[in-house]
Amino acid sequence: MTDTETPLPDRTSRTRCPRGLTGTGLIAALAAMTATTLAAALAQAAGVAFEVPDGGDAIPLPGFAVVTGLFCAVGVVIAAVLLRWSARPAERFMWTAISLTAVSLVPPLLAGADTATVVALLGLHLVAAAVMIPALVRALRTR
Repeated sequence: MTDTETPLPDRTSRTRCPRGLTGTGLIAALAAMTATTLAAALAQAAGVAFEVPDGGDAIPLPGFAVVTGLFCAVGVVIAAVLLRWSARPAERFMWTAISLTAVSLVPPLLAGADTATVVALLGLHLVAAAVMIPALVRALRTR
């Protein structure tokens, strides 16, 4: 009788480490929060009131950073899930993120705010997406 060893299965293809992705996502989220808040401050300085009739109050400047950070965190979680369970996480994330960005453009259109506020809010959504999506797609491609 001969002793034969059975090789262990290669787990590296199934278990991908999201640590690097999380770090990239954190840096990109901070950049998106900064860019969005700066853009909102510039819009405010140009005369955009950011008053939404549904709530009655103007959106405070720190609110842009908080909401951007929250949805950036959601994006990082989606990217980590796709990294773990998708054969093509970068492509799937890109199309998912683009679709969710398109959906996020609907509420400003329905809020009933003035034109300047609506245009500014749409632009802020696109600023955050322009920072986060390429950063996470790049991070997913290198994993």
